[in-house]
Amino acid sequence: AMANFMAWLEDKVVVQGESVSEVEIDEVLTGFRAEQPGFLECSFPTIAGVGSNAAIIHYRASPGDLMKYLDTSEGILIDSGGQYTYGTTDVTRTWHLGNASDEFKELYTRVLKGNIGVDSMIFPENIPGFVLDVLARKSLWDGGKDYGHGTGHGVGAALNVHEGPHSISPRFTNTEGLKKGMVVSNEPGFYEDGSFGIRIENLLEMQYVNPEHNQPFENEKEEEKSAEKKFLKFAKLTMIPIQKNLIDLSLMTKEELDWLDDYH
Repeated sequence: AMANFMAWLEDKVVVQGESVSEVEIDEVLTGFRAEQPGFLECSFPTIAGVGSNAAIIHYRASPGDLMKYLDTSEGILIDSGGQYTYGTTDVTRTWHLGNASDEFKELYTRVLKGNIGVDSMIFPENIPGFVLDVLARKSLWDGGKDYGHGTGHGVGAALNVHEGPHSISPRFTNTEGLKKGMVVSNEPGFYEDGSFGIRIENLLEMQYVNPEHNQPFENEKEEEKSAEKKFLKFAKLTMIPIQKNLIDLSLMTKEELDWLDDYH
């Protein structure tokens, strides 16, 4: 659905030279999702914000003075998802179909580095999610920037798109340990009020690093006998291209570029 939508959007704006309203973007994306087998409904109201509207974190486009049109002069942030008979999706991508400013590219890259930092982490099971939050923010902090929302929330399976008890955020009060099989979003961002917003979000599933640990024990006693400390990693659930010409390569490490190549 997202691949078909991205192709449609680029053709309309870049090839045909048209401008597209945020409301039409919402409707067309929902239409592509509705064509997929098992689709039930959107998992939440689509956020499609052009330019300064992208800096409004929970923006919802509607006809009126605030609604904007996408062309090649500004970027767009789209946060959307679907409820299917077999699961729930939630994804955010930020695109710029023209010539983005150096500032936009720098901040886009710092957000991407934060996403990669969380995605690549190996960590002991049962640690609380706030331990991982700094990885999403480090590159932004290096540039004197930050964002005001959590980095990740739990996601249900054909249930709530925001589902606890776990999260990744700076809120130290959530001490729920991270465990195998949990699904979490990974969505660092940056928002410049009155100008633009950037967010890159994927869904991840927690798995044991040691494949043998992913096999179920035959009984509880067998599980209790295993004293080896177990470590978790993230498996990617969201496979949607990231706009590479917005990346400032001078800020990226070799390991991060390898991650990007492997992802695509």
